[in-house]
Amino acid sequence: MVERTGWMTWASHALLILGVATMALPLWVAFVASTLTQGEIVHPPMPLWPGSHFWENWRAALLIGSAKGGIAPVSVMMANSLVMALLIAVGKIAISLLSAFAIVYFRFRFRMLCFWTIFVTLMLPVEVRIVPTYAVAAGLGLLDSHLGLALPLIASATATFLFRQFFLTVPDELVEAARIDGAGPWAFLKDVLLPLSRTNIAALFVILFIYGWNQYLWPLLITTKPDMATVVMGISQMLPRGDQEIEWPVIMAAALLAMTPPVLVVVVLQRWFVRGLIDSEK
Repeated sequence: MVERTGWMTWASHALLILGVATMALPLWVAFVASTLTQGEIVHPPMPLWPGSHFWENWRAALLIGSAKGGIAPVSVMMANSLVMALLIAVGKIAISLLSAFAIVYFRFRFRMLCFWTIFVTLMLPVEVRIVPTYAVAAGLGLLDSHLGLALPLIASATATFLFRQFFLTVPDELVEAARIDGAGPWAFLKDVLLPLSRTNIAALFVILFIYGWNQYLWPLLITTKPDMATVVMGISQMLPRGDQEIEWPVIMAAALLAMTPPVLVVVVLQRWFVRGLIDSEK
């Protein structure tokens, strides 16, 4: 371990502070803009200290929405995004766990062919298959529904591959001990594999939740009602076309609100997320 002393310590701290300031400056400007009036923003120079319209602008974003653009309140859009992100994250983890468990611990014909078929789907993201996926969703009556938002995105070849690789590292002695104790496949999965996989599950949950929260193209295609819009596509729709005036204070407040759930998930699960990526203990 190398100890930094003297000017090296000051230099490293100064570099870290500079990096934090660089990352935080756009967020601070967005926050300040969300507390100002429209006139204060569009007439330079814009103030760099918060104004007196914080509650007014944030209430308009959260409960009223964009009156000029006919956009639903951010609270409604955030609820849709939260349901979609949770369904995608939980669904991907559940399906990937079961599929990896079947591929590793069950012996059946074409087992590896099934695995490689799942793995090859990495080359077919939703953007590539969006037209047939939309046709299937429309045929099943999933338009303008939370299930339609999440179901076509719920399979994950990446998560299946990661769980398979982890299950292959589980010692065979655990499998034999569970079989001697009379544990069936479901008991072995529930009592042995799930506790061992909790850090991996937490790390994948963070990644998949942010993936689901940031979806734009699929929600834009599958939804037509304003009250089914997600917050990412809703912010884009707040930018009016033509000569309409842009409500910058409301848009800045909506953007900051849209960042809150992913940030909270990362902060709450940060320790588990890091352990899930680097922990080698079984």
